[in-house]
Amino acid sequence: MKRWNGLSVTVIFVLLAMIVSACGGSGGNSGSGETGNNGANASGKAVKISLLNSKGEIQTQLEEAAKAFHEDNPDITLEIMAAPAGTSPFERASTLYASGNPPTMMMLDTGDVEKFKDRILDLSEEKWNADAVENATNLTTFDGKNYGFPLAIEGYGFIYNKAVLDEAAGGSFDPSTVKTRDDLENLFKQIEASGKKALIISPMDWSLGAHFLPLAYAGQNKDMAEVNQFMDSLKAGTEDLSGNAVLNGLLDTFDMMKQYNIDKKSPLAGVYERGPEVLGKGEVGIWFQGNWAWPQIQDFDTASGAYGFLPVPVSNNPEDYGNQEISSAVSKRIIVDKEKSTPEQQEAAKKFLNWIVYEEKGQDFLVNQASIIPAFKNITIPAADPLGQSIQDYIARGKSQESMSTLPADHWAKVGASMQKYLNDSGDRATLIKEIEEYWTSVK
Repeated sequence: MKRWNGLSVTVIFVLLAMIVSACGGSGGNSGSGETGNNGANASGKAVKISLLNSKGEIQTQLEEAAKAFHEDNPDITLEIMAAPAGTSPFERASTLYASGNPPTMMMLDTGDVEKFKDRILDLSEEKWNADAVENATNLTTFDGKNYGFPLAIEGYGFIYNKAVLDEAAGGSFDPSTVKTRDDLENLFKQIEASGKKALIISPMDWSLGAHFLPLAYAGQNKDMAEVNQFMDSLKAGTEDLSGNAVLNGLLDTFDMMKQYNIDKKSPLAGVYERGPEVLGKGEVGIWFQGNWAWPQIQDFDTASGAYGFLPVPVSNNPEDYGNQEISSAVSKRIIVDKEKSTPEQQEAAKKFLNWIVYEEKGQDFLVNQASIIPAFKNITIPAADPLGQSIQDYIARGKSQESMSTLPADHWAKVGASMQKYLNDSGDRATLIKEIEEYWTSVK
């Protein structure tokens, strides 16, 4: 054994004294949970937090926002975790909880929030609740407590490239001229007569199962209470969908879309990325999708940003509900874990949410970078992109149909698969309707 001499012992005591002094000088108990101006605790201890992102189209923008947030809050580091493509946010969040390693924040679909309410933070006391748009927190409030941060208002329908439609119409295209299925088919014919393809159908299960088919649910009635009764009858097995006018009308429109689909010969071969490319390059005039697609369309845009939305008509009566309305709602919600995250991480997460709502950089990320329509009245920045502007216009004119925000987490995968078979002509309408009815009677 090596023997320590007196000098060595002295040096050791001096070093120990310096370490103790440094720790004491940092100020405060690192476990106190108190936060300073930089969002970390009062000791200045660095805090690492994470966010599960289920909007893959804004992964890059979120990563840049995390850097900007860190610049404003040097003691907080935010990691953005991408949810795997094709996996529902509920499935991914459930897997992370099962592994005992959930992120600090998770971006979920509205209907998933309640499933986690015993494991996540009550956000009712946060300032932004008072600044949220009307009804923005209704669907995430349980027993008087709100558990979800309303990230975005989203809408969807037929996105059109105005340059293509102007050429087809032989002048400036007027979207108000399309009010019926026949109007839509006439437009398709005009586009194809001009030498372009009418539209592209993206075959992803989430697009068909979470967006297109639910138009038939929401279109049952303007009154959501009536829609909810309809959904209850589906679950009870008392609704005969084979005779439902709205569903059959929507499928009649889908049949017509299939005939004009640029990928008609291989309807399931397409991927999401193909849609914004062919629309932005002007190879097709119309794409069924939502305003979240703008960043990708913009990458290919040759039309100087001239785009807008058309509703999806379900009949040839222009007065029928849905024929002139665009589906929209507060969609994605951010929740904060309380089961595994520390008090310091929870405070840092809340600071990030407030940064989005109240700080100039946060608002810029939301509106200008991520092309999101904010769900907060205090954010007065107009939509930076034409699709957001189009959605805002429909809402302002009272021409919006509330999206189905609380569908079960497996709806898009199971019913979306049935829609894919219908798109591919490997299942007829009777089979599709039977599978939709069987799905709903299996929902617990």
